[in-house]
Amino acid sequence: MDQEKMSDTNSEKNVHGMMAEFTTVDSLLSACRRIRDAGYTKTDAFTPFPVHGIDKALGIKPTILPWICFFAGLTGTCIALTMEIWMNGIDYKYIISGKPFVSLPAFIPVAFELTILLASFGAFFGMWALNGLPRFSNPMFTDPRFDRATDDRFFLYIDSKDERYDSAGVRSLLADTGSDYINEVLEDDSPKDVPRPIFMIWGVAVAASVIPLLCVLLMRVTNSSQPRFHIFYDMDFSPAKDAQQTTSLFADNRAMRPDVPGTVARGQLVGSLDVMTGIDVDSLQAMNAPQAQRLVAAFMQDDKEAVAEEVTDVAKAEDDQATPSVMETTPWVTKNPMTVNKELLSQGQTQFGIYCSVCHGMDGKGNGLVNQRAQEKGFDTWVPPSNMHQDTLYSDKYPDGKLFSTISNGIRKMPGYAGQIKVEDRWAIVAYVRALQKSQNASMEAIPEARKEEVKTAVDAAKKELQRQAEEAEKAAAAREQK
Repeated sequence: MDQEKMSDTNSEKNVHGMMAEFTTVDSLLSACRRIRDAGYTKTDAFTPFPVHGIDKALGIKPTILPWICFFAGLTGTCIALTMEIWMNGIDYKYIISGKPFVSLPAFIPVAFELTILLASFGAFFGMWALNGLPRFSNPMFTDPRFDRATDDRFFLYIDSKDERYDSAGVRSLLADTGSDYINEVLEDDSPKDVPRPIFMIWGVAVAASVIPLLCVLLMRVTNSSQPRFHIFYDMDFSPAKDAQQTTSLFADNRAMRPDVPGTVARGQLVGSLDVMTGIDVDSLQAMNAPQAQRLVAAFMQDDKEAVAEEVTDVAKAEDDQATPSVMETTPWVTKNPMTVNKELLSQGQTQFGIYCSVCHGMDGKGNGLVNQRAQEKGFDTWVPPSNMHQDTLYSDKYPDGKLFSTISNGIRKMPGYAGQIKVEDRWAIVAYVRALQKSQNASMEAIPEARKEEVKTAVDAAKKELQRQAEEAEKAAAAREQK
C-alpha cells in the first residue's frame, strides 16, 4: 500500500528531466558526445572541477553575452560623447586649455569610463538573464547523490523540455553510455513562497547599508586629528612584488612561484616521459622510487641543482666511495624515438641553422660566428663550444637522450633551449647532428654498392683538385720569393 502511495506521489510531481552519474571525466565526455550526436540540445553537465572540451562535447553554442557587452559598451560610448558634446560644445560653451568646444581626444577618458561601466553592467545582468537567475533552488538538489558533484562524481542532465525527450528512450540511451546510476529529476517538495522573515531581514539590511554612507558623508564635512583608519590594511599597503624580486613570504625567497614539478599543459604532452625528458624511465625504476620521481620532475623543470643533488644521493646510496656525475648515472634513451626520415632531417637542419650554428658552426665543428668573435676578443671566461665530430660525442658514448637533454637544459656556457624549441624539433636536431657526424666520418662500407663507383670518382676528382690548388699555391709562393 505504501509503495502504491509513493508511486502515485511521484507521478503527480513535475518531472524536470533525467540525470546520470559518472565516475570519470572520460566517461562523462563520451556520454556527452553520445547525447549530442543523438540530437538532444537542452542538456547540462555538472563536475567538481572545470573540464576542458565539455562545451564542444555537449554541443553548446557560443553565448551571445559578448554581443550584449559590445552593444552595452557602444551605448555607453554614445551616451558619453553625446553628453560631452551637448554640455561643452552647445549648451554651455567653455574653452578649456585652448581646446575647441568639441574636442574628441579630450572627450575620450569620460567616454572610455562610461563604455567600461555599461559593458560591465551588460555582462553582469546579461549573465543573470541568460542563466535564468536568480533561482532559489534547483530540482537537481532533490537527489542526495548530487551532493558529490562538488567532490568526486560527474553528472549529465537532459531537460524534459527538449523536443526529443522521452523518458524511456532517454533512460535507455543513458544506460548505453555506461552510467551505473540513472534517476528522474522531480519537482522539489519545498514551499515556493518566500518566508516573511526574509523580507524583514532584507529591510533591515537595506536600512543598515545607509549607515556607512552617512558616515562617509559626515567624514567629508568634518575634520579629525586622528590618523586615517584602514579598513583593509593589506589593500592599502599591499606587499606586491615585481618579477625577479625577493620576498620573505616563501622559503626560497623568490616572489615568482615556479610551476609544480612535472607540470605539462593540457594537450602538450608529446609521446611519453622518455620523449619529453630523454630519460629511459623504465630503467629509472631500478633506482629508489621517490628519488626517481624527483629526478624526472627536476629534468622537466630544468632544475640543474636538484638533478645533481638527486643523482648524487643515488650514487652515494649505491657506492659511498664514488660520486658519479648526473650525466654518467642517468639512464638515457639510446635511440631517437622519432621516425628518422628526410622530413625530420630537413627540419633538424633548419632548427640547427637557427639555434646551434651561431656557436657550433654550420658544419658542427664548433667554430661558429659567436665563437670566432669571442676568440678574436680574447674573453677569459669564454668556453669554446664542442666540436660535434669528436669521439666522445658519438652515439656509442653520448646517447641520443643525453644529447636531447643537453639541448633542452644547456651545459656550461650553452643555455637551455626547452623554452624556445619544441620537443619534436629538439629530437630533429639530434637526428641532424648524427647525420652530420656520419657525413664527416663515413667509410666506404656505409655506402651502397650501387653508388660506390660514383663516390670513388668524386673523391678522386676532389683529391686531384686539392693537389692542383696546392701546386698553384706553391708556385705563387715561389714567385713572391723571387720578387
